[in-house]
Amino acid sequence: MAETEGQNNQVRVAFRIGYLGSSFYGSQFQPHHRTVEGEIRQACIRAGLFTDTREGRLAFSGRTDRGVHARDQIIAFSTPYPDRARRALPGQLPPDIWVEAFCEVPECYSPRRDVITRTYRFYYADKPGDLELMRSAAALCLGRHDYSCFARMEPGKDPMRSITTLNVHEESDCYWLEVSAQSFLWHMVRSMAAALSRVSTGQTSLQELEVMLTGRCNNKMRPAPPDGLILWEITDELPWRRVPPLNRTFRLHADAAAEHRLMARVHQLLSPGLDFGSV
Repeated sequence: MAETEGQNNQVRVAFRIGYLGSSFYGSQFQPHHRTVEGEIRQACIRAGLFTDTREGRLAFSGRTDRGVHARDQIIAFSTPYPDRARRALPGQLPPDIWVEAFCEVPECYSPRRDVITRTYRFYYADKPGDLELMRSAAALCLGRHDYSCFARMEPGKDPMRSITTLNVHEESDCYWLEVSAQSFLWHMVRSMAAALSRVSTGQTSLQELEVMLTGRCNNKMRPAPPDGLILWEITDELPWRRVPPLNRTFRLHADAAAEHRLMARVHQLLSPGLDFGSV
């Protein structure tokens, strides 16, 4: 389609993106801080995809906190120029945000509502204690529970969530949990990661964890640090088309990442061109 033909017709487009969260104050726009949404807004404006953010209706499949990374995040916005969006957006983004795939979607499409499951991984900086005890704790979290004790609750939010998979993995000196659900509460995954770690070291018992999963607690579980958390995968049924990666790396962050073992691991996991199916 020639660009002149679409100037009065908005087309909804979606992108699968990833980002290294180290230098962002989260994904959600904040006027006085660097955020993933802020960078994408400016990239779209520079590319001439929209001039008014309300007109563009930029939306994310999920919010990530300050310092949290994404291997697979979905964004969607409306523009008269879908072909230009596919060609131009990757080159307008900073080195710590990249594009993996693209597709056109219905005008009513919402990346927050129209996904099947979200999967997170949390990588531990140090080896947990008893891994088998940790796996027993993970099994208790499966199914539907009240996560009031594991989340920063927002007004009107239902604390009930259904966990479909939760596994603890180890490979060489690397330890991580992987959890999937249709949706999560704010700080929920990091708090679950902290809870399982505490069970593995005997600081929290399986019985105490069971009680917390009913929503009863004197003190909420304190979330684990954000730098180990990755929004790993989003499952949907869209007809994605792969976008060739740009020939560049995270130059702004490579040196700093190399100084920290966990961040070096995250940097490796998120680097474009790697086989994301293996760790």
